[in-house]
Amino acid sequence: MATRSDHKESRTKRILKKVWKWSKRIFLWLFILQLFYIILLKWVNPPITMTQLISWVSGHGFKRDYVNRNKISPNAKLAVIAAEDQLFPDHNGFDWKSIKKAINYNKKKPGRVRGASTISQQVAKNIFLWQGRSWIRKGLEMYFTFMIEVLWGKKRILELYLNEIEMGEGIFGIEMAAQKYFNKSAGNLTRQEAAMIAACFPNPKKYSVKPLSGYVAFRSQWVLRQMNNIQTDPDIQRLTGLIPP
Repeated sequence: MATRSDHKESRTKRILKKVWKWSKRIFLWLFILQLFYIILLKWVNPPITMTQLISWVSGHGFKRDYVNRNKISPNAKLAVIAAEDQLFPDHNGFDWKSIKKAINYNKKKPGRVRGASTISQQVAKNIFLWQGRSWIRKGLEMYFTFMIEVLWGKKRILELYLNEIEMGEGIFGIEMAAQKYFNKSAGNLTRQEAAMIAACFPNPKKYSVKPLSGYVAFRSQWVLRQMNNIQTDPDIQRLTGLIPP
């Protein structure tokens, strides 16, 4: 004869089964929706990102103007690769050697944090996620980085990087930065101008292009030297448009 505790246990099991059933359905739909969104962004530009929304809500502003990759100066493409990720054409989204070095550095000096994010990882973080250093966000970043590398390709990743990354307080994207700092379109940026914009990326709210901060003045010269070093690489040339694809 079933006791009251048996009925209670049976009811609990039924509830847990229903919860598990609905959890699987919700997870499946979330997976389908995010996969659809990733595929859609191969051709459609995202309306706004979490970083941009926070910038606008917090009072830092939000100015952005999308521009097709064919209308972006090869100098700008070369500058950001030289400044941020010189192995971008060659890796699969992750620079494992740099990641290992960053982990060892952070263990030795816990008071400082050295990053090793590739351009692909930065795009994944800026478009799909939020700023932060939690393990959950890092795990999601790895997933989205893998997906965009597989589904988008390098040219689309670089295009969205140049259109989405913050390049000054409330200034997002290369077109808005070019207009703000040099009163010209992104397609007409010189090597020096592109290097100056790329030099502010570590902290665009702190290191300004106009007025020119000492850090940007110094680092832009380093970026220019790196541009000269990598510009003869055939993969770099095809990706930046220095030569026809």
